[in-house]
Amino acid sequence: MTLDLTPLELLTTTRAVRKRLDLERPVEREVVERCVEIALQAPTGSNRQGWHFVFVDDPAKRQALADLYGRGFDPYVSAPGATYPEGDPRAERGMFVRESAIYLREHMHEVPVLLVPVIEGRIPEDRSPVFANASVWGSLLPAVWSFMLAGRLEGLGSAWTTLHLPFEREAADLLGIPFEHYMQGGLMPVAYTKGSDFKPAKRLPASDVTHWNEW
Repeated sequence: MTLDLTPLELLTTTRAVRKRLDLERPVEREVVERCVEIALQAPTGSNRQGWHFVFVDDPAKRQALADLYGRGFDPYVSAPGATYPEGDPRAERGMFVRESAIYLREHMHEVPVLLVPVIEGRIPEDRSPVFANASVWGSLLPAVWSFMLAGRLEGLGSAWTTLHLPFEREAADLLGIPFEHYMQGGLMPVAYTKGSDFKPAKRLPASDVTHWNEW
């Protein structure tokens, strides 16, 4: 049974979920596959539809992916973080976000399903990095966001992480992903959430990040 959310509620309450992931409740494959069917309606460059969704529910492989994630996470979380001016909502939430991220690092292997979104092709070194990256990731990110929105309606939560990607080849070998032909876009926990009462987050005012005709 899907949650009764208006489009506005769906778009403003689909959070990055970590601490409120239910690590004990199994996630049915048919629920995940319904979300994928919705995700496949997302726009994609030149209608190539080069995306793939690699789901992992095997405990040993989940542990191996979590270990790769930990290898990327541990030095990252120890590095100095960004600084924000007093009163900035990002500064107010910084400690909570850090604690939440550490919690996920410690429990990633317990999440019922892990998702590795994949896109066909590798960016050639002789192409403009901005153009190539925007073109490739613009064909994957909308589909994964649609998956997250669909998951929210099903009572699922997730969070987009990328810290296993320094070890992308090892993850590819683990999962049988053809490394030379497909790039991984992240590693996402997928689980039912503890409760569904998520609220809009406190963000910067739209006027601070909106520009017309010039910066």
